[in-house]
Amino acid sequence: MPRLLAEGCRPPHHSPALFFFLVAAVVLLIFLILILVSWKFKNLAELKKLVTETKRLQEAKDFCSGNLRTVGQFDFRSLKKATKNFHPSNLLGRGGFGPVYRGKLRDGKLVAVKKLSLDKSQQGEAEFLAEVKMITSIQHKNLVRLLGCCSDGPQRLLVYEYMKNRSLDLIIYERNDQFLNWNTRFQIILGIARGLQYLHEDSHLRIVHRDIKASNILLDDRFQPRIGDFGLARFFPEDEAYLSTAFAGTLGYTAPEYAIRGELSEKADIYSFGVLVLEIIGCRKNTDLTLSSEMQYLPEYAWKLYEKSRVIDLVDPRIQEDGFVENHVLQVNHVLQVIHVALFCLQPYANLRPPMSEVVAVLTCRADMVGTPMKPAFLDRKQDKNISSDTISEAFPSPLHSDSPSSSQQPKISEAFPSPLHSDSPSSSQQPKISEAFPSPLHGDSPSSSQQPK
Repeated sequence: MPRLLAEGCRPPHHSPALFFFLVAAVVLLIFLILILVSWKFKNLAELKKLVTETKRLQEAKDFCSGNLRTVGQFDFRSLKKATKNFHPSNLLGRGGFGPVYRGKLRDGKLVAVKKLSLDKSQQGEAEFLAEVKMITSIQHKNLVRLLGCCSDGPQRLLVYEYMKNRSLDLIIYERNDQFLNWNTRFQIILGIARGLQYLHEDSHLRIVHRDIKASNILLDDRFQPRIGDFGLARFFPEDEAYLSTAFAGTLGYTAPEYAIRGELSEKADIYSFGVLVLEIIGCRKNTDLTLSSEMQYLPEYAWKLYEKSRVIDLVDPRIQEDGFVENHVLQVNHVLQVIHVALFCLQPYANLRPPMSEVVAVLTCRADMVGTPMKPAFLDRKQDKNISSDTISEAFPSPLHSDSPSSSQQPKISEAFPSPLHSDSPSSSQQPKISEAFPSPLHGDSPSSSQQPK
């Protein structure tokens, strides 16, 4: 009897199949839930991406449709045909934004087409919008003129007027048969200065270009210069002395305070302009390791010649053969005046470099730039190849630091920085004119600045 009761109390037996069925059902349910959640998140991500891309496309179209200024709109197919499918034979050059091609439109008009590099879409998109916004908000005869743009789908292109003589670097670097006499070179220098003056001071927007160099100076059929490639340019707040930003630009043209500490202002463009002026006069790159050691770095070489009163040796020999035949003394004096301006643009402290309005005034003989420039800042950095960036920063402190001459406390340049050839520099009232500070190597006396040619 007890045995029967025990058997009656035994719990019911469940088969293994039912257990596995329940487990599989739970796993399947969890899997379906995960798929549903993943699908929703994926749709949200795609929707967000679509909204962002639509916003970018609309922003680009807004720029091109004339929200900032009326510019032409080009479709990608017509530009592809104009450049013969962007054939290498039509390649004019490459900038930070992307390659630039020569194109011929249906009406026969020649244009320069700048094409966004597809391998850096986000950065390139920002550069595209920045350049369109920048170039459509300014207009000057010495700035390249935007004819229109293209924003078909993923394609981003800018269409500029075509410059017959292409870029300045092709003339002054490649030593081809194309020769520029002194008057032409001076007009190029003056045009660049006027373009920078407009960007820094005369435009309703304060703009720093950040990449002034020979390859970004385009020349029309009369060799009038146009500043181009605004992909790195920055709008500059009126109430700011400088912006703290990551380095962008071209080594060799970069101001020390920007390269070392990331302090960007219009004075960085002025430093680059000084380097470019020396390149135009000397018809060479700012760095050429094929030359003798003392000539490899152009600003350093110019300073050494200045200390020896031999800056005339910096001038392209072809200019001396061609441009100095007539009115020799006046021509030499004029070239030396421009070199003097360039050296002032290379001052180690940003607040010692003259604004572009003063540079233009001196170049057009409406003002004199008296005094003696300081040794360019970067020269000391090459004396020791192992010098640290901290040492460099201490050697050339910020113009806002107490040990740098401030604009309010700074004495006149002629008093603060005596000539390297004399122990005492004359006071500003006795300061010699440029023609006296840089005498002709062939004449003991050169005409005063009042007799310099316009």
